[in-house]
Amino acid sequence: MNRRMFAVLLVGLLAAAAPAMAAAPELRYTAGVAKRVITPTQPQWMAGYAGRNKPAQGKQHDLYVKALALDDGQGGRLVMVTVDLCGVSRAFTDAVYEAVAKKTSLNRESLCINVSHTHCGPVVQDALTSMYDMPQRERDKIPEYSQRVQALMVEAILEAIARRNPVTLAWGESSASFATNRRQPTPKGVINGTHPTGPVDRSVPVLLVRSQKTEKIEAILFGYACHNTTLSFYDWCGDYAGFAMHDLEKRYPGAQAMFWIGCGADANPLPRGTVELCKKYGAELAASVASVVDGPSTPITGKFSAKYAKVDAPLVPNRDATKWREEAKSANVALRQRAERFVQMLDAGQPLPESYPHYPVQVWKLGNSVTWVMLGGEVVVDYALKIREQHGPKKPGDPRIWVAGYCNDVMAYIPSARVLAEGGYEADSSMIYYGMPGKWAPAIEAKILAQVAALVAATRE
Repeated sequence: MNRRMFAVLLVGLLAAAAPAMAAAPELRYTAGVAKRVITPTQPQWMAGYAGRNKPAQGKQHDLYVKALALDDGQGGRLVMVTVDLCGVSRAFTDAVYEAVAKKTSLNRESLCINVSHTHCGPVVQDALTSMYDMPQRERDKIPEYSQRVQALMVEAILEAIARRNPVTLAWGESSASFATNRRQPTPKGVINGTHPTGPVDRSVPVLLVRSQKTEKIEAILFGYACHNTTLSFYDWCGDYAGFAMHDLEKRYPGAQAMFWIGCGADANPLPRGTVELCKKYGAELAASVASVVDGPSTPITGKFSAKYAKVDAPLVPNRDATKWREEAKSANVALRQRAERFVQMLDAGQPLPESYPHYPVQVWKLGNSVTWVMLGGEVVVDYALKIREQHGPKKPGDPRIWVAGYCNDVMAYIPSARVLAEGGYEADSSMIYYGMPGKWAPAIEAKILAQVAALVAATRE
């Protein structure tokens, strides 16, 4: 081949390759943050404990809704919302998404709402409301406050989306020591106590968002799998998570710290009960996160992917009408109010629900680095351990697995098959407070894990 023929061939090859090269533009991440204060402005009933007998009296610090909007520059969009509430219902979060969808092109799978599960926040509509023995004047405050929080959530989401600027993303992981399994075995069965050798997840996953222009930290998103319940008094407070976020925002001025809770439904911060302990746990968690911020972290590269589905979660309802009529006379408020509802259904000829058809499962893939699994309800640690085992990295470079609970809908505790077989609060009596007609069926674990597997596979295609 002479030089002229070689030159012609080379030009042809370059021309053929040009479209393919042009089809893969460089990714350009952008991110925006926003937050709103949601601390009630009047005395209101506090969520999480049935034994409270009066509204909140004071404040340790404000409660917040915070939003982080991410964009990969190629159509991949993710919005994480964290909020200092004990729980929210499907109807509550659906209303927020629908309001956002009217003003943006955001898809349902791209929005996640995670509650911190503080028991020092206010009651909101359709979330454990039947467990509280509160006067009607206090119940009357709930709808208006709930609508205000929803509106503030929408504001924060829209502002975060509008404020996006070029950023770099990185991830890291540390640990904190205070989470302890609470399912204590006794000769009479499992009780809520202390089980130091029980399974627990003490990992602290961290997502870092840095300004591309200034390299300053704009957002720190971090998780921990432990009940956010050090305190049970009458002051508004984000509990240990609230103190951790406060410490981080003080340490990194201008950064928005956001806590998401993992699968810690069977873990407690122990010991607990004082503000001093709460601040101590918050400081430990903040220091763990700071070790990632100030130390080595792994850059995130690649496109985003998001998937969302609902599982028809099976229940084993009690169909004994006599039992429900007896419980409708109980002095226990939660027991009575649940039974009254089911007696009305039975008297009207309506069958009791045999499943919860809207259990949410959501999976995000952040580039080539992290696969984030987000589950509804108060999820026990077994789910996180099994999901990481099944879908975690098998070789260097595979995506890490993060697993969050308390996402999008907190309808009940979500026990594993093991916990269901052992019994105890997470498997049995907690269903009273959530107004469910019976326990979950053992098949719930397999159904949830199967849906997780399907969505993880779909995000990696």
